Amino acid sequence: MWDKKSGAPLAPAIVWQDTRTQDFLATLSPAQCETIRHKTGLAIAPYFSGSKMHWLFTQVPAVKSALAENRALVGTIDSWLVWNLSGGAHNGIHVTDVTNASRTLLMNLETLDWDSELLDIFGIPQSVLPTIKSSSEIYAKTDPAGPLGSSIPIAGILGDQQAAMVGQVCFERGESKTTYGTGNFALVNTGTEIVRSQNGLLTTVCYKFGDAPARYALEGSVAVTGSAIQWLRDQLQIIEKAADVETLAQSVADNGGVYFVPAFSGLFAPYWRNDARGVCWIDSRRNKSASSTCSA
Repeated sequence: MWDKKSGAPLAPAIVWQDTRTQDFLATLSPAQCETIRHKTGLAIAPYFSGSKMHWLFTQVPAVKSALAENRALVGTIDSWLVWNLSGGAHNGIHVTDVTNASRTLLMNLETLDWDSELLDIFGIPQSVLPTIKSSSEIYAKTDPAGPLGSSIPIAGILGDQQAAMVGQVCFERGESKTTYGTGNFALVNTGTEIVRSQNGLLTTVCYKFGDAPARYALEGSVAVTGSAIQWLRDQLQIIEKAADVETLAQSVADNGGVYFVPAFSGLFAPYWRNDARGVCWIDSRRNKSASSTCSA
């Protein structure tokens, strides 16, 4: 969130793995949860930015003041970049694309626009939100007085995993990609059809190029994979660098009955359990030397 008059951030950004909003989500009624799932294709989870916006609006005094004085704008990083590149506080354009908007819990998959019922649930005034555009069109031009020193068309916006789909040229229905990073994300293109999963997957916009119909995708999301390696390195300090895990893995025949679930941000697909926590246990049926099961 930022002040549209000064351009200054109103609060630190809240990253996608932050779970501070789970208590608010727990207050939603079953009917509200079903409305959100059907209209957005998403699960009820802190992962998405709608509840993060609500937290900022209700918990940060600077944000409250900016809202009251009509100075507040909110967006994901794409909106922030376009706004600043196109002039910022002087003449900045406030936009996002359908892929980023589809991950807010506030956009209707069918209308590809902000949904008034969803905005009411999260207490978000539409006036602070960016205008939703396609993933490929000329949104604005860079400010010649800005850091680039020239007027250059800004013509493409895509969300993280959707950008990977486009980068891997997954343009046809049925084509898919899997990303291995901080988390793991598997997406499959479902064409122009909105497929609502019955098995814990997310329905999301894959991309929309100009005036062409939107293409959708199903997504399976795992919150913590690569970041678990960072945890081993930085917090537990049992390795010096990420590549050391391969050497360790190759040094044993199997896991010896020891299992670890890195649910540091809850469990994503297919369970969507915000209350899940990291756990390590020993299967005594496989490890005969184990006297008990332990968890943490």
